[in-house]
Amino acid sequence: MELKPGATAYPITTWKGSDSRPAFSSDGKNIAYLQSSSEDAFTMYGHSILGIISLADKKSTLLTSRLDRPVQHFRWESTGNSLLALMEDDRRVQVIRVSTTGTTETLTQGDHSIYGIELNTPKKSYLALRSTPTLPAELFTAEGGTLRQLTHHQDSFLAPLQLPLVEGFQSTSKDGTKISGILYKPATYQPGQKLPLILFIHGGPVAQDEFEFDMTRMVYAAAGYAVAAVNYRGSSGRGISFIRSIYGDWGNKEVMDVIGAANYLVAAGIADPNRMGLGGWSYGGITTNYTIATDTRFKAAVSGAGSALQFSLYGSDQYIAQYENELGVPWKNRDKWIAVSYPFFKVDKIKTPTLFMASESDFNVPVIGAEQMYQAFKSVGIPTGLVIYPKQYHGISVPSYQIDRLNRHIAWYNTYLK
Repeated sequence: MELKPGATAYPITTWKGSDSRPAFSSDGKNIAYLQSSSEDAFTMYGHSILGIISLADKKSTLLTSRLDRPVQHFRWESTGNSLLALMEDDRRVQVIRVSTTGTTETLTQGDHSIYGIELNTPKKSYLALRSTPTLPAELFTAEGGTLRQLTHHQDSFLAPLQLPLVEGFQSTSKDGTKISGILYKPATYQPGQKLPLILFIHGGPVAQDEFEFDMTRMVYAAAGYAVAAVNYRGSSGRGISFIRSIYGDWGNKEVMDVIGAANYLVAAGIADPNRMGLGGWSYGGITTNYTIATDTRFKAAVSGAGSALQFSLYGSDQYIAQYENELGVPWKNRDKWIAVSYPFFKVDKIKTPTLFMASESDFNVPVIGAEQMYQAFKSVGIPTGLVIYPKQYHGISVPSYQIDRLNRHIAWYNTYLK
Protein backbone atom coordinates (compact mmCIF):
# COMPACT_ATOMS: atom_id res chain seq x y z
CA MET A 1 0.00 0.00 0.00
CA GLU A 2 1.12 3.57 -0.63
CA LEU A 3 2.21 5.78 2.25
CA LYS A 4 -0.81 8.06 2.27
CA PRO A 5 -4.07 8.25 4.23
CA GLY A 6 -6.81 5.99 2.88
CA ALA A 7 -4.44 4.02 0.66
CA THR A 8 -5.75 0.71 -0.64
CA ALA A 9 -3.83 -2.48 0.14
CA TYR A 10 -3.35 -4.92 -2.68
CA PRO A 11 -1.63 -8.34 -2.85
CA ILE A 12 1.74 -8.72 -4.56
CA THR A 13 2.09 -12.48 -3.98
CA THR A 14 -0.39 -15.21 -4.86
CA TRP A 15 1.10 -18.25 -3.08
CA LYS A 16 -1.55 -20.25 -1.21
CA GLY A 17 0.99 -21.22 1.44
CA SER A 18 2.69 -18.56 3.54
CA ASP A 19 4.86 -15.60 2.57
CA SER A 20 6.62 -13.74 5.38
CA ARG A 21 9.36 -11.35 6.48
CA PRO A 22 9.22 -8.84 3.57
CA ALA A 23 12.18 -6.43 3.36
CA PHE A 24 13.00 -3.73 0.77
CA SER A 25 16.35 -3.72 -1.00
CA SER A 26 18.47 -0.64 -0.35
CA ASP A 27 17.70 0.73 -3.83
CA GLY A 28 13.96 0.18 -3.34
CA LYS A 29 13.63 -1.94 -6.49
CA ASN A 30 12.91 -5.32 -4.91
CA ILE A 31 11.31 -6.91 -1.85
CA ALA A 32 12.90 -10.03 -0.41
CA TYR A 33 10.73 -12.46 1.54
CA LEU A 34 10.47 -16.05 2.73
CA GLN A 35 8.01 -18.46 1.11
CA SER A 36 6.86 -21.79 2.52
CA SER A 37 7.88 -24.79 0.44
CA SER A 38 4.34 -26.19 0.50
CA GLU A 39 1.18 -24.65 -0.91
CA ASP A 40 -1.01 -26.75 1.40
CA ALA A 41 -3.33 -24.90 3.73
CA PHE A 42 -1.41 -26.55 6.56
CA THR A 43 1.74 -28.65 6.60
CA MET A 44 4.25 -29.53 9.27
CA TYR A 45 6.69 -30.83 6.69
CA GLY A 46 8.45 -28.08 4.79
CA HIS A 47 10.94 -25.27 4.99
CA SER A 48 11.39 -21.65 3.94
CA ILE A 49 12.68 -20.52 0.54
CA LEU A 50 14.16 -17.06 -0.11
CA GLY A 51 12.42 -15.12 -2.86
CA ILE A 52 12.31 -11.59 -4.28
CA ILE A 53 9.60 -9.52 -5.91
CA SER A 54 10.44 -6.92 -8.54
CA LEU A 55 8.36 -3.81 -7.83
CA ALA A 56 8.64 -2.79 -11.48
CA ASP A 57 6.66 -5.75 -12.85
CA LYS A 58 5.45 -7.49 -9.61
CA LYS A 59 7.27 -10.66 -10.74
CA SER A 60 8.33 -13.13 -8.03
CA THR A 61 11.49 -15.21 -8.26
CA LEU A 62 12.44 -17.97 -5.82
CA LEU A 63 16.20 -17.74 -5.37
CA THR A 64 17.04 -20.74 -3.19
CA SER A 65 14.57 -23.46 -4.22
CA ARG A 66 17.35 -25.44 -5.94
CA LEU A 67 19.33 -25.64 -2.70
CA ASP A 68 16.60 -27.78 -1.08
CA ARG A 69 17.65 -26.43 2.32
CA PRO A 70 15.92 -24.12 4.81
CA VAL A 71 16.98 -20.49 4.41
CA GLN A 72 16.23 -17.85 7.01
CA HIS A 73 17.36 -14.61 8.64
CA PHE A 74 18.35 -12.77 5.44
CA ARG A 75 19.82 -9.27 5.10
CA TRP A 76 20.17 -7.16 1.94
CA GLU A 77 23.69 -6.09 0.98
CA SER A 78 24.22 -2.44 0.15
CA THR A 79 24.34 -2.88 -3.63
CA GLY A 80 20.78 -4.24 -3.74
CA ASN A 81 22.08 -7.06 -5.96
CA SER A 82 22.63 -9.70 -3.28
CA LEU A 83 21.65 -10.84 0.19
CA LEU A 84 23.29 -12.68 3.05
CA ALA A 85 21.24 -15.41 4.72
CA LEU A 86 21.54 -18.43 7.00
CA MET A 87 21.11 -21.95 5.63
CA GLU A 88 20.62 -25.20 7.56
CA ASP A 89 22.65 -28.05 6.09
CA ASP A 90 23.06 -31.45 7.80
CA ARG A 91 23.79 -30.51 11.45
CA ARG A 92 25.29 -27.15 10.49
CA VAL A 93 24.07 -23.59 9.86
CA GLN A 94 26.15 -21.58 7.37
CA VAL A 95 26.17 -18.04 6.02
CA ILE A 96 25.40 -17.88 2.30
CA ARG A 97 25.36 -15.08 -0.26
CA VAL A 98 22.48 -15.12 -2.72
CA SER A 99 22.40 -12.87 -5.78
CA THR A 100 19.17 -11.50 -7.24
CA THR A 101 19.88 -13.68 -10.29
CA GLY A 102 19.77 -16.82 -8.13
CA THR A 103 23.45 -17.72 -7.85
CA THR A 104 24.51 -18.80 -4.36
CA GLU A 105 27.80 -18.97 -2.52
CA THR A 106 28.45 -20.56 0.87
CA LEU A 107 30.67 -18.15 2.81
CA THR A 108 31.37 -20.13 5.98
CA GLN A 109 32.55 -23.68 6.51
CA GLY A 110 32.91 -26.02 9.45
CA ASP A 111 31.01 -27.72 12.25
CA HIS A 112 29.12 -24.81 13.79
CA SER A 113 25.77 -23.10 14.06
CA ILE A 114 25.19 -19.43 13.28
CA TYR A 115 22.10 -17.87 14.83
CA GLY A 116 21.93 -14.37 13.41
CA ILE A 117 23.61 -11.90 11.07
CA GLU A 118 23.63 -8.10 10.90
CA LEU A 119 25.44 -6.10 8.25
CA ASN A 120 28.10 -3.46 8.84
CA THR A 121 27.51 -1.74 5.52
CA PRO A 122 30.35 0.85 5.54
CA LYS A 123 32.95 -1.88 6.10
CA LYS A 124 31.21 -4.48 3.92
CA SER A 125 31.32 -6.93 6.83
CA TYR A 126 28.77 -8.66 8.98
CA LEU A 127 28.23 -9.60 12.60
CA ALA A 128 27.11 -13.09 13.61
CA LEU A 129 26.31 -15.15 16.70
CA ARG A 130 28.26 -18.40 16.40
CA SER A 131 28.34 -21.54 18.51
CA THR A 132 30.32 -24.78 18.27
CA PRO A 133 30.20 -27.99 20.33
CA THR A 134 32.79 -26.48 22.68
CA LEU A 135 31.70 -22.82 22.59
CA PRO A 136 28.42 -21.26 23.72
CA ALA A 137 27.24 -18.45 21.45
CA GLU A 138 29.64 -15.52 21.03
CA LEU A 139 29.78 -12.60 18.61
CA PHE A 140 31.96 -12.98 15.53
CA THR A 141 32.61 -10.66 12.60
CA ALA A 142 33.61 -11.45 9.04
CA GLU A 143 34.33 -9.90 5.67
CA GLY A 144 33.38 -12.98 3.66
CA GLY A 145 34.00 -16.41 5.14
CA THR A 146 36.77 -15.92 7.72
CA LEU A 147 35.12 -15.44 11.10
CA ARG A 148 36.91 -13.49 13.84
CA GLN A 149 35.72 -13.74 17.44
CA LEU A 150 34.82 -10.43 19.08
CA THR A 151 33.42 -11.37 22.49
CA HIS A 152 34.61 -13.78 25.17
CA HIS A 153 31.73 -13.63 27.61
CA GLN A 154 31.74 -17.42 28.10
CA ASP A 155 35.44 -17.76 28.97
CA SER A 156 34.97 -17.67 32.75
CA PHE A 157 32.10 -20.17 32.47
CA LEU A 158 34.18 -22.58 30.39
CA ALA A 159 37.47 -22.25 32.28
CA PRO A 160 36.84 -24.78 35.10
CA LEU A 161 34.98 -27.30 32.94
CA GLN A 162 36.14 -30.55 31.39
CA LEU A 163 33.98 -30.57 28.29
CA PRO A 164 32.81 -33.85 26.75
CA LEU A 165 34.29 -35.10 23.50
CA VAL A 166 32.01 -34.36 20.51
CA GLU A 167 32.08 -35.84 17.02
CA GLY A 168 29.71 -36.43 14.12
CA PHE A 169 28.73 -39.88 12.91
CA GLN A 170 26.61 -41.51 10.22
CA SER A 171 24.55 -44.65 10.70
CA THR A 172 22.59 -46.78 8.27
CA SER A 173 18.98 -47.72 8.96
CA LYS A 174 17.43 -51.09 8.19
CA ASP A 175 16.13 -49.86 4.82
CA GLY A 176 19.55 -48.46 3.81
CA THR A 177 18.89 -44.78 4.61
CA LYS A 178 21.93 -42.83 5.81
CA ILE A 179 21.26 -40.90 9.02
CA SER A 180 23.45 -38.16 10.50
CA GLY A 181 24.11 -37.88 14.21
CA ILE A 182 26.29 -36.25 16.84
CA LEU A 183 28.01 -38.24 19.59
CA TYR A 184 29.03 -36.93 23.03
CA LYS A 185 31.46 -38.88 25.20
CA PRO A 186 32.80 -38.11 28.69
CA ALA A 187 36.05 -36.13 28.81
CA THR A 188 37.65 -39.14 30.52
CA TYR A 189 36.66 -41.57 27.74
CA GLN A 190 39.37 -44.04 26.70
CA PRO A 191 39.37 -45.74 23.27
CA GLY A 192 37.92 -49.22 23.48
CA GLN A 193 35.81 -48.38 26.51
CA LYS A 194 32.16 -49.46 26.25
CA LEU A 195 29.82 -46.90 27.75
CA PRO A 196 26.17 -46.90 28.74
CA LEU A 197 24.33 -45.10 25.95
CA ILE A 198 21.58 -42.48 25.99
CA LEU A 199 19.90 -41.62 22.69
CA PHE A 200 18.38 -38.22 23.40
CA ILE A 201 15.94 -37.38 20.63
CA HIS A 202 15.07 -33.88 19.43
CA GLY A 203 11.51 -32.60 19.12
CA GLY A 204 9.79 -31.04 16.16
CA PRO A 205 9.97 -33.32 14.30
CA VAL A 206 11.01 -30.69 11.75
CA ALA A 207 14.20 -29.46 13.41
CA GLN A 208 17.79 -30.61 13.49
CA ASP A 209 20.43 -31.33 16.09
CA GLU A 210 23.42 -29.15 15.25
CA PHE A 211 27.10 -28.76 15.99
CA GLU A 212 26.45 -26.26 18.77
CA PHE A 213 26.98 -26.05 22.52
CA ASP A 214 24.33 -28.51 23.71
CA MET A 215 24.13 -28.16 27.48
CA THR A 216 21.64 -30.99 28.11
CA ARG A 217 23.55 -33.69 26.27
CA MET A 218 26.83 -32.46 27.79
CA VAL A 219 25.37 -32.88 31.28
CA TYR A 220 24.47 -36.50 30.48
CA ALA A 221 27.93 -37.13 29.04
CA ALA A 222 29.54 -35.61 32.11
CA ALA A 223 27.54 -38.12 34.18
CA GLY A 224 29.41 -40.93 32.43
CA TYR A 225 27.28 -41.70 29.37
CA ALA A 226 27.79 -41.82 25.64
CA VAL A 227 25.02 -39.56 24.33
CA ALA A 228 23.75 -39.61 20.76
CA ALA A 229 21.73 -36.97 18.92
CA VAL A 230 20.02 -38.50 15.89
CA ASN A 231 18.61 -36.48 12.98
CA TYR A 232 15.97 -39.05 12.12
CA ARG A 233 13.76 -38.79 9.02
CA GLY A 234 11.43 -35.85 9.51
CA SER A 235 14.35 -33.65 10.58
CA SER A 236 15.30 -30.51 8.65
CA GLY A 237 18.63 -29.80 6.97
CA ARG A 238 18.45 -32.75 4.54
CA GLY A 239 15.80 -31.54 2.08
CA ILE A 240 12.03 -31.58 1.73
CA SER A 241 11.77 -35.27 0.76
CA PHE A 242 13.66 -36.22 3.91
CA ILE A 243 11.29 -34.08 6.01
CA ARG A 244 8.13 -35.32 4.36
CA SER A 245 9.02 -39.01 4.48
CA ILE A 246 7.16 -39.47 7.81
CA TYR A 247 3.95 -37.74 6.63
CA GLY A 248 1.00 -39.66 8.10
CA ASP A 249 3.35 -42.49 9.09
CA TRP A 250 4.46 -41.66 12.63
CA GLY A 251 6.52 -44.10 14.63
CA ASN A 252 7.97 -45.94 11.65
CA LYS A 253 10.97 -44.48 9.80
CA GLU A 254 12.09 -42.24 12.66
CA VAL A 255 12.11 -45.26 15.01
CA MET A 256 14.05 -47.25 12.41
CA ASP A 257 16.61 -44.43 12.36
CA VAL A 258 16.97 -44.23 16.16
CA ILE A 259 17.44 -48.00 16.36
CA GLY A 260 19.92 -47.87 13.46
CA ALA A 261 22.01 -45.30 15.36
CA ALA A 262 22.03 -47.54 18.43
CA ASN A 263 23.12 -50.52 16.33
CA TYR A 264 25.93 -48.49 14.78
CA LEU A 265 27.28 -47.33 18.15
CA VAL A 266 27.18 -50.89 19.50
CA ALA A 267 29.00 -52.21 16.42
CA ALA A 268 31.58 -49.43 16.76
CA GLY A 269 32.41 -50.67 20.26
CA ILE A 270 31.30 -47.43 21.93
CA ALA A 271 27.92 -48.43 23.39
CA ASP A 272 27.36 -51.32 25.80
CA PRO A 273 24.45 -53.24 24.21
CA ASN A 274 23.17 -54.23 27.67
CA ARG A 275 23.05 -50.64 28.97
CA MET A 276 21.16 -48.56 26.44
CA GLY A 277 18.54 -45.92 27.22
CA LEU A 278 16.78 -43.13 25.41
CA GLY A 279 14.63 -40.06 25.96
CA GLY A 280 13.38 -36.78 24.61
CA TRP A 281 10.85 -33.98 24.93
CA SER A 282 7.83 -33.21 22.71
CA TYR A 283 8.20 -35.22 19.49
CA GLY A 284 11.31 -36.62 21.15
CA GLY A 285 9.07 -37.96 23.91
CA ILE A 286 6.59 -39.29 21.36
CA THR A 287 9.42 -41.03 19.46
CA THR A 288 10.67 -42.46 22.76
CA ASN A 289 7.25 -44.05 23.29
CA TYR A 290 7.26 -45.45 19.76
CA THR A 291 10.78 -46.84 20.14
CA ILE A 292 10.29 -48.68 23.44
CA ALA A 293 7.14 -50.24 21.94
CA THR A 294 9.23 -51.45 18.99
CA ASP A 295 12.50 -52.61 20.58
CA THR A 296 12.72 -54.12 24.08
CA ARG A 297 16.55 -53.81 24.34
CA PHE A 298 16.39 -50.39 25.97
CA LYS A 299 16.79 -50.62 29.74
CA ALA A 300 15.62 -47.09 30.65
CA ALA A 301 13.69 -44.23 29.07
CA VAL A 302 12.44 -40.75 29.94
CA SER A 303 9.48 -39.49 27.91
CA GLY A 304 8.80 -35.77 28.30
CA ALA A 305 5.78 -33.90 26.91
CA GLY A 306 4.92 -36.98 24.87
CA SER A 307 1.83 -38.94 23.92
CA ALA A 308 0.87 -42.38 22.64
CA LEU A 309 -2.92 -42.68 22.52
CA GLN A 310 -3.24 -40.12 19.71
CA PHE A 311 -6.99 -40.83 19.49
CA SER A 312 -7.50 -39.01 22.79
CA LEU A 313 -5.70 -35.82 21.74
CA TYR A 314 -8.18 -34.92 18.99
CA GLY A 315 -9.83 -31.68 20.12
CA SER A 316 -7.56 -31.24 23.13
CA ASP A 317 -4.34 -29.89 21.61
CA GLN A 318 -3.25 -27.42 18.92
CA TYR A 319 -2.82 -29.89 16.03
CA ILE A 320 -6.33 -30.32 14.66
CA ALA A 321 -5.37 -29.01 11.22
CA GLN A 322 -2.44 -31.42 11.06
CA TYR A 323 -4.52 -34.38 12.24
CA GLU A 324 -7.27 -33.82 9.69
CA ASN A 325 -4.85 -33.22 6.81
CA GLU A 326 -2.51 -36.12 7.64
CA LEU A 327 -4.67 -38.75 9.28
CA GLY A 328 -8.23 -37.72 8.47
CA VAL A 329 -10.94 -37.52 11.13
CA PRO A 330 -10.97 -40.40 13.64
CA TRP A 331 -14.51 -41.55 12.93
CA LYS A 332 -13.69 -42.13 9.26
CA ASN A 333 -10.08 -43.34 9.61
CA ARG A 334 -10.13 -45.40 12.79
CA ASP A 335 -7.49 -47.88 11.63
CA LYS A 336 -5.03 -45.10 10.83
CA TRP A 337 -5.50 -43.51 14.25
CA ILE A 338 -5.05 -46.86 15.97
CA ALA A 339 -1.90 -47.50 13.94
CA VAL A 340 -0.23 -44.27 15.11
CA SER A 341 -1.34 -44.99 18.70
CA TYR A 342 0.45 -48.34 18.86
CA PRO A 343 2.60 -47.71 21.99
CA PHE A 344 -0.56 -47.54 24.10
CA PHE A 345 -2.12 -50.61 22.54
CA LYS A 346 1.16 -52.58 22.83
CA VAL A 347 1.97 -51.49 26.38
CA ASP A 348 1.89 -55.07 27.66
CA LYS A 349 4.78 -55.87 25.27
CA ILE A 350 6.99 -53.02 26.54
CA LYS A 351 9.87 -53.94 28.90
CA THR A 352 11.57 -50.56 29.40
CA PRO A 353 11.28 -48.78 32.79
CA THR A 354 10.11 -45.30 31.79
CA LEU A 355 9.85 -41.99 33.61
CA PHE A 356 7.04 -39.81 32.19
CA MET A 357 7.14 -36.01 32.48
CA ALA A 358 4.76 -33.25 31.48
CA SER A 359 3.84 -29.62 32.07
CA GLU A 360 0.55 -28.87 33.80
CA SER A 361 -0.55 -26.10 31.41
CA ASP A 362 0.83 -27.55 28.16
CA PHE A 363 -1.69 -27.04 25.33
CA ASN A 364 0.83 -28.23 22.72
CA VAL A 365 1.10 -31.82 23.99
CA PRO A 366 -1.32 -31.90 26.94
CA VAL A 367 -0.44 -33.59 30.21
CA ILE A 368 -2.90 -36.42 29.51
CA GLY A 369 -0.36 -37.90 27.06
CA ALA A 370 2.02 -38.67 29.95
CA GLU A 371 -0.73 -39.58 32.42
CA GLN A 372 -2.22 -42.25 30.16
CA MET A 373 1.10 -44.00 29.55
CA TYR A 374 2.02 -43.79 33.25
CA GLN A 375 -1.30 -45.39 34.21
CA ALA A 376 -0.90 -48.10 31.56
CA PHE A 377 2.60 -48.90 32.86
CA LYS A 378 1.26 -49.10 36.43
CA SER A 379 -1.53 -51.40 35.30
CA VAL A 380 0.81 -53.90 33.63
CA GLY A 381 3.56 -53.59 36.24
CA ILE A 382 6.39 -51.90 34.35
CA PRO A 383 8.57 -49.68 36.60
CA THR A 384 7.54 -46.09 35.98
CA GLY A 385 7.19 -42.62 37.43
CA LEU A 386 5.25 -39.45 36.68
CA VAL A 387 6.40 -35.86 37.19
CA ILE A 388 4.15 -32.89 36.34
CA TYR A 389 5.63 -29.39 36.55
CA PRO A 390 3.02 -26.90 37.81
CA LYS A 391 2.08 -23.77 35.83
CA GLN A 392 4.47 -24.64 32.98
CA TYR A 393 3.66 -24.70 29.28
CA HIS A 394 5.33 -26.80 26.59
CA GLY A 395 8.76 -25.66 27.68
CA ILE A 396 10.09 -25.62 31.24
CA SER A 397 10.99 -22.02 32.12
CA VAL A 398 11.53 -22.07 35.91
CA PRO A 399 15.29 -22.57 36.52
CA SER A 400 14.82 -24.82 39.56
CA TYR A 401 12.49 -27.03 37.49
CA GLN A 402 15.09 -27.25 34.73
CA ILE A 403 17.66 -28.44 37.26
CA ASP A 404 15.13 -30.83 38.78
CA ARG A 405 14.39 -32.35 35.38
CA LEU A 406 18.07 -33.00 34.62
CA ASN A 407 18.67 -34.47 38.08
CA ARG A 408 15.66 -36.79 37.75
CA HIS A 409 16.78 -37.89 34.28
CA ILE A 410 20.29 -38.75 35.48
CA ALA A 411 18.97 -40.53 38.60
CA TRP A 412 16.60 -42.61 36.45
CA TYR A 413 19.32 -43.57 33.98
CA ASN A 414 21.78 -44.32 36.81
CA THR A 415 19.25 -46.67 38.42
CA TYR A 416 18.73 -48.80 35.32
CA LEU A 417 21.90 -48.33 33.23
CA LYS A 418 24.61 -48.35 35.92
